[in-house]
Amino acid sequence: MGRYRRRMYEEYGHEFKNDEHFEIAYKKVKRIKGFYSHLKVYLIVNIILIVTNMNRDFLRIRFNENDFFDWETYSTAIFWGIALLIHAFTVFGPELFFGSNWEQKKIQEYMNQESQKSNKWQ
Repeated sequence: MGRYRRRMYEEYGHEFKNDEHFEIAYKKVKRIKGFYSHLKVYLIVNIILIVTNMNRDFLRIRFNENDFFDWETYSTAIFWGIALLIHAFTVFGPELFFGSNWEQKKIQEYMNQESQKSNKWQ
């Protein structure tokens, strides 16, 4: 058990009537934290890669215009960015499109449509 999790149990253990809700929330926060760590590493590494690819002569700082539009300069950032978007969708996507009560809303919507159809001829 991690330090943060142990502290949460000690401080707020009496407030958690059902431990299952805490586990779900804890896993969700951990996934979000993992995504933000991934984003931070992506930004740092790709900034370093782009600057070093554009500046291949380490003794003098100069930028070559041709390196600015070179595929090799941005290929890592593009492919890693695609992977980062997939990671973001796995963390935020399912709830973005299909929230926790989406299914109930759709069922209610279809029930209302059916009741309107049946009341139409009465």
